[in-house]
Amino acid sequence: MKSYINGAACISVQATFLADTFLEGALPVAADEVCYAAEPSYKEYIAPNASRRMAKGVKMGIATAAEALKEANLTTPEAIFVGTGMGCVQDSEKFLTALLDNNEAHLTPTAFIQSTHNTVGGQIALLLQCKGENLTYVNGAVSFESALLAARMQMEQETVGTALVGGVDEHSPHTVFLHDLVGLNQKGEGAAFFALSGEESATTYGQLVDVALYNELTGDEQEMMLHSFLFRNELTLADIDLVLTGEATPPNWGRPTYAYKNLSGEYYTASAFGFWLACQVLRCQRIPSVAGLPVSSPIRHILLVNSYLGKDFSFVLLKK
Repeated sequence: MKSYINGAACISVQATFLADTFLEGALPVAADEVCYAAEPSYKEYIAPNASRRMAKGVKMGIATAAEALKEANLTTPEAIFVGTGMGCVQDSEKFLTALLDNNEAHLTPTAFIQSTHNTVGGQIALLLQCKGENLTYVNGAVSFESALLAARMQMEQETVGTALVGGVDEHSPHTVFLHDLVGLNQKGEGAAFFALSGEESATTYGQLVDVALYNELTGDEQEMMLHSFLFRNELTLADIDLVLTGEATPPNWGRPTYAYKNLSGEYYTASAFGFWLACQVLRCQRIPSVAGLPVSSPIRHILLVNSYLGKDFSFVLLKK
């Protein structure tokens, strides 16, 4: 069974959620700038009394999941796969702050319960009444790709026919401070969800062809693995119309290349934003003007390349 992307939604630091235009007016973000997601009103997706108790990451995940499913005309997916690097870190901070302020006494468990990494997937399943497989992957900078790979494998083996896949991360002041102390750039946030199906539809963006994950690769090893990845899909670099990369230094493979984290900021599941960007490019058959990158059409094959701090490498291949 093949995997088709029939619905996509994204909340990011840009105006990407339910936007009428494709990143028109988008501005690159500074590397040292703390970027906040452009959040919508959640009242259409979550009851106000419940929304007040939810972390930002949960609300972003629920909204993007709902819109991705709506676009795909899918009520309930057969499985849910979520990737997150930090989980609901704001609730983690709330609980730990209360722990210190109250000398470890008279603590309410709400923030602790809602701080677990699988809270997003669990809340989505509760709202959708989805009783199928529900897995959350916490795997650093390839957390989203891990969820994507799990969905692709399940669909390839025809274990499930539809799947909801997403990546979500939020930041909070103290965690940003801690990251700065150890020299980590984690100043972005966002959520993106995708409705995958074994069947094409009128809303299909493209096909998810393949996903590959690696740990640490040198420059030569990365290029060798890339050629192997393309070879198993009966392609060469000449067949790739666009490379979207999350690497700070884009690879020079002689193909049109754009570093998408210039728009999203850096966070563990920024690759979900890159995946959303690739879907839009396949549908619109153009690159947003902010990229300043001439690409000839038709755009048939897009390669997503991701890595963070010289490890957690991934390749994702999409096809029109």
